[in-house]
Amino acid sequence: MRSNSGYGENAEALTEQYESVTFSDVHRDVLHLFPSQPSRILDIGAGTGRDAAALASSGHDVTAVEPTMELRGAGMRIHAAQPIVWIDDSLPELAVVRGRGGRYDVVMLTAVWMHLDEAQRGVAMPHLAALLTRKGRVVMSLRHGPVPAGRTMHDVSAAETIELAASAGLRCIHHGQREDMLGRGDVSWSFLGLEAD
Repeated sequence: MRSNSGYGENAEALTEQYESVTFSDVHRDVLHLFPSQPSRILDIGAGTGRDAAALASSGHDVTAVEPTMELRGAGMRIHAAQPIVWIDDSLPELAVVRGRGGRYDVVMLTAVWMHLDEAQRGVAMPHLAALLTRKGRVVMSLRHGPVPAGRTMHDVSAAETIELAASAGLRCIHHGQREDMLGRGDVSWSFLGLEAD
């Protein structure tokens, strides 16, 4: 099963769900990790572009990576007014993004990392680190809880992710936990900020 299985089939409901909450609410615990000056930001697994649009409207140069055609298409329609560069690419290789060259001040992964198995995470982390500028940051959230039907998710702890990041030269500068924003009592989240030397 592909890591983004179950998303295209449920794109309409997911679009409504994603767009029902704001960037500032979802990322309230890590907003301090984002640059105040216009910067280059890569949003991996951008979904419908809610976060990419919010960041672009704040003056950032945003590239949104989304492998699910239905979600990418919805995002391009909904946020057409924002100057977002959309790319069809996916982890762990990020071949298209890496082929374009360039470095980013922030690489975001919102509810993405747990879709990769252990081997894929081992491949992906050095690629993420290589995409960062000096002092660039990876800002990611990890979902904990039961796996929705038809999806592929793995049990990934914050501790394991921090250790893997360290092996790729990234140090943890933020580790927070919180309840699910949609009120699912059996789901919780970890938020991580990882910084390059």
